[in-house]
Amino acid sequence: MTTAPDMQSMSLSLPYNWLERYAEVRTQTLRLVETLTPDDQMVQSMPEASPTKWHIAHTTWFFETFILKPYVRDYIPFDARFTALFNSYYKRLGNHPDRTIRSTFSRPTLDQIFLYRNYVDDDIRDLLHHDASPRILQLLELGLNHEQQHQELIITDIKHAFWTNPLRPGYQPNQIRSVEWGIPSLTWHYFNEGIYEVGHDKGGFAFDNESPRHFTYIKPFSLASRLITNKEYLTFMADGGYRRPELWLSDAWDHVCAHSWNAPLYWEQVGDEWTQFTCRGTLPLNLSEPVCHVSFYEADAFARWAGARLPTEFEWEVAADSTELSGNFLEDGNYHPRTAGRQTGLQQIFGDTWEWTASPYSAYPGYCVPEGIEGEYNGKFMCNQMVLRGGSCITPVSHMRKSYRNYFPPHMRWQFSGIRLAHDGRLPIGATL
Repeated sequence: MTTAPDMQSMSLSLPYNWLERYAEVRTQTLRLVETLTPDDQMVQSMPEASPTKWHIAHTTWFFETFILKPYVRDYIPFDARFTALFNSYYKRLGNHPDRTIRSTFSRPTLDQIFLYRNYVDDDIRDLLHHDASPRILQLLELGLNHEQQHQELIITDIKHAFWTNPLRPGYQPNQIRSVEWGIPSLTWHYFNEGIYEVGHDKGGFAFDNESPRHFTYIKPFSLASRLITNKEYLTFMADGGYRRPELWLSDAWDHVCAHSWNAPLYWEQVGDEWTQFTCRGTLPLNLSEPVCHVSFYEADAFARWAGARLPTEFEWEVAADSTELSGNFLEDGNYHPRTAGRQTGLQQIFGDTWEWTASPYSAYPGYCVPEGIEGEYNGKFMCNQMVLRGGSCITPVSHMRKSYRNYFPPHMRWQFSGIRLAHDGRLPIGATL
C-alpha cells in the first residue's frame, strides 16, 4: 500500500502545528506496539508481511532519508548501514535486502531501533524549529501519511502472525465491543447517468495516484446500502460457492484449487459452527458483521453468485460524495468490522472494511510520475493490482478521504477487505439478494 503525494495540494501550516501532528502520528505507532514483546516483533509469517520492528525502523528511515539527509547540513546518520537495511524498494538509493528475509534481522535489536527512532525524532523537531520551508513540510506530510499506512500494516501483519501460531494469541486483551443490531435489510440506492468529476479536489493532502481530477462518464447504477455480511457469505458457501468454477475468473479458480480455499481467511469450522480469528483471539462467527479478509477473487465470485457485480471505483466515489466521512476507524479501538445500523441511506461506506472495486489500478488521464525519489513511491506499482476504497476499521480517520485509492493484488486476503455489491440501472423496489 504505497503511494506518493500530490505536491501541489498539500495543506501547510505553522511549524508548531506540524510538531504536534508529528508527535501525534509517531505516538500512535508506539501505542500499536506497546502490548507486543520483542519476540512478537521479530515474526514475519509470510513474504508479503513484515516484522513489527521492521515497520518501526522503516518509517523512521523514511524521515531520515527524505528529510534529514537532504536538508540538514552535515547531517550525521544514526548508522549509515541502515540506509540499505531499512530501504523497502527505492532502487535509486541502491541495493536493499529481499523483503522475504526481514525476520532474519535480529540485529539491530529492538532497543537499538527505538534509539534510532528517538535520534531521528529529535533531529526532525530541531529542523522544524529552524526551517519549516514549504518543501520540508510537504515531505513531512508525506512521511506522516506513509507512517499511517504502516500503522495499518502493523496490525494486519501481527494479526496474521498470531493466527499462524498454534496458540492463537490475541493482539488485544479485551473482548470486541460488539453491538447486536440484527442484520438490516439490504436496499439499493440509485445514481443517475452522467458525466462526473472524480479524483482529488486539491483540498488538503492527497497521494499522486488520486490526481489529476478529471471527468468520467458513468452509466446509471445502483449501489447496495451496506456491506455483505457473514451470514450472506455463508449462504454463498452452502450453495457450493467454492466448488463452482463457473463463478470464478480463470486465475481465481486456479487459486481456489491450488490453495484449497473454502472460506474467508481466519474462518474455521468446529463441528457445525464457524469461528473467526480476530485481533482479540478466536471468537464465534458473528453472522451480522461484514464479511472480512476476502480477496478480490472471492468478492467477484460472490457478486456473480448474487446476480450482481462489484462497483467500479468511480461509481463508488460518486456514491461516497453523497455521504459523510465517518465510520468505524482505528481510533475507535475495535480493530474489527461492526454490524450496520438501522438507519436508512448508505452505510459503512467508510471504515469497517476496505471495499474491493472492479477497477484495475492504473493511472488517471494526464497522470505524471513525480520527479526524484518520490516517483518510486507509487507509479511503478500500477500493474496487476485492483483498487479498494473506503478505509477499514484499522485505518486512521485522519488518513482517510473520499478520493483515496488503496490497491492490492487480487488474490491477497490478509488485509481488512470486504464486499459491497452494485447493479446496472435501477432495481425494482424491494429487490434484495
